[in-house]
Amino acid sequence: MELVDVGGRRIAYHRAGAGEPAVLLHGGWSDGRAWQRQLAGLAGFDLIAWDAPGCGGSADPAARMTLSDYADVLAEVVTALGVERAHLCGLSWGGGLAIAVWQRHPELVRSLVLAGAYAGWKGSLPPDEVEARVRRIRAEAERPPAEWMDGYLPSFFAGPVPAEATQLIRTMMAESRPAGSLMMLTAFAEADLSAVLPTIDVPTLLLWGECDQRAPVGTVAATLWARIPGAELVVLPGVGHYNNLEAPEEFNAEVRRFLGDSRR
Repeated sequence: MELVDVGGRRIAYHRAGAGEPAVLLHGGWSDGRAWQRQLAGLAGFDLIAWDAPGCGGSADPAARMTLSDYADVLAEVVTALGVERAHLCGLSWGGGLAIAVWQRHPELVRSLVLAGAYAGWKGSLPPDEVEARVRRIRAEAERPPAEWMDGYLPSFFAGPVPAEATQLIRTMMAESRPAGSLMMLTAFAEADLSAVLPTIDVPTLLLWGECDQRAPVGTVAATLWARIPGAELVVLPGVGHYNNLEAPEEFNAEVRRFLGDSRR
């Protein structure tokens, strides 16, 4: 893990590989460690996996942040690390963040890989589902993660998962800081990026698990596919929401193929 200071904020990140820059954006209750199999398996790229403010080794935000604020901080981090343009690969919350970066800093974006992503919860889910998720995360913020984290695992994965992947998720959730998680997920609940989707004019891969319970293919992925011009949708059979951990070889192969195509 390395550290960079941007605007008085300490931001942690993991960096590996060499080649065109690709920034890996994790989801909720996690940090850059969620990309371990990609940091090892996509070494043909200059990979940067950050810890969002309030997550992992990054400092907690000093004030309330919106999704746009997270996008601005990420843009500062990328610039501070000497990157002019990058492929953005975001999972779940990180996919919505990638869309927000496109909205606010399109000059930084070479292509998008949106995995199990949303256009913000407000932009992709029915209002009653958003309300239910917000109630749940607020209640959980008052309790130790060990009391509730196992309740999420069935919605993260579809089938038998390697023990190391399950243990990694448990470790990141157990070490997540309630204030940071609540802030980032509340910001996501309030975000509606649906109007941004038709403006995206960089190569975009939608990479989904067939059995994703949290961002279903038939609703969430289908809407992004219909609204992002020229987007490619790839569905991994028998895989759930955390597709990068449940099927890392297939995930890496699709990302490698897509990023190779986007260079032509």
